[in-house]
Amino acid sequence: METIKRNVLLNPGPATTTDTVKMAQVVPDICPREKEFAGLMKGLRSDLLKVAHAPEDEYTSVLFCGSGTINIDVCINSLVPEGKKILVVNNGAYNSRAVEVCQMYHIPYIDLKSSVYEQPDLKAVEQTLKENPDVAVVYCCHHETGTGVLNPIREIGALAHQHGAIFISDTTSTLGMIPLDVVKDNVDFCMASAQKGLMAMSGLSFVIGRKSVIEASKHYPTRSYYCNLYLQYEYFEKTGEMHFTPPVQTIYATIQALKEYFAEGEQAKFARHRRVYEAIRKGVTDMGFQTVIDPKIESGLVVSVKYPDDPNWSFERVHDYCYDHGFTIYPGKISTTNTFRLCALGAIDVKDIEDFFVVLHDALNHYNIRL
Repeated sequence: METIKRNVLLNPGPATTTDTVKMAQVVPDICPREKEFAGLMKGLRSDLLKVAHAPEDEYTSVLFCGSGTINIDVCINSLVPEGKKILVVNNGAYNSRAVEVCQMYHIPYIDLKSSVYEQPDLKAVEQTLKENPDVAVVYCCHHETGTGVLNPIREIGALAHQHGAIFISDTTSTLGMIPLDVVKDNVDFCMASAQKGLMAMSGLSFVIGRKSVIEASKHYPTRSYYCNLYLQYEYFEKTGEMHFTPPVQTIYATIQALKEYFAEGEQAKFARHRRVYEAIRKGVTDMGFQTVIDPKIESGLVVSVKYPDDPNWSFERVHDYCYDHGFTIYPGKISTTNTFRLCALGAIDVKDIEDFFVVLHDALNHYNIRL
């Protein structure tokens, strides 16, 4: 097999992939309506449930063609019943995106906004649910990758259930990297896309959720055609196929990535991401950078680093220097603070991080930037 240049991506996804996952896309052409391909998707859907520890008798996975945001669209437009509201527990950019989806579909919502630097206040969530008995859906992103804050979804899900609501969590940047058990974590619906925790390619996203709720949603207002969860689920159940053309090669890559996920082992993979994160934290501290989020509430996947207070600092120039040396860094997503992010996603290990800090050190010297 030809060697492909290896870039180490320290952005929050798409993540660094193995050559075997890249090459899994090189397959004979196949019509996606063949029984053989439907069989591959059936196995893929079953394996995705295992990643979330979702029991097959209660949960299903539904595949969509698109980036992770398609899942936010699908879940919100499909799962809010007539005359009911959705409560978005919002402490960052990705929860704000869910609010924007509500606005686009004119779905009644409560935007329970709090600081991007902190976890949400559970007492405020509980109080809001008490005051709004018409909330049928509670929504919260598991990991705000804009900052690196990990949200207490198990507790938020428990509050939702106590007040008769279902709980949806955007787990795009945690599933397959941080332990998730949908039953223990009180999650009725979660979501991810292939290019993050599974270390596959962009273009395939999926929702994992309760079959009973999807079947009930058949009678909810239909707000989208392409992005309707029940329609896609029903088509899978009847035919084993996606309603519309699937991203064929991406599916082959995802199947290979899942083989590698199970071969590495869930706990070993989680431990690897954790040690990569710890190496990032150590490197940042040793160099003298400041960070913005308390490590106690960080996900262990993203570190938000403040721009140094030096007139020679230029994120673009430092980014380009690192990029030319095989490393990608990423701008921050906090509107009030200038930051960049270093992330522990993908097929990387501690040695990659150590090599990166040598390059970053050289970049600062090159541009005469002092910390």
